[in-house]
Amino acid sequence: MDGSADKLLFTPEELPEGFTYPRGLLRLVKIQLFELEPWWILTGDHLRALQAGLRERYVTRHLVLFAKRQDNDDCVCFDLDTGKIALVHDWASPGWEVRGEFEDFNAWLHSAIDDLIEF
Repeated sequence: MDGSADKLLFTPEELPEGFTYPRGLLRLVKIQLFELEPWWILTGDHLRALQAGLRERYVTRHLVLFAKRQDNDDCVCFDLDTGKIALVHDWASPGWEVRGEFEDFNAWLHSAIDDLIEF
């Protein structure tokens, strides 16, 4: 990432060891495509604050947040335990938070574009 994008997403020092963002997400950030209504690619302080909340609420999960729906508490995270994208309903009781999953970032992005068309 270039210098300005470094602070938008988690820095390498903030990310779990061995995790790297997929090229597709880096591309969206680079071209500043953050709004895929109803999904928002999270950045900066907002990303960090919501990630901290997820860590507090779901202490047994190993999630890296990257997007949130604007119309409810659903968010999507890289699930480091499964290697997939977890659709998480934030604020649900622990054990009930996962509402679905996607095979990878590109599968989620295709679904998000479908949501954009229908929204």
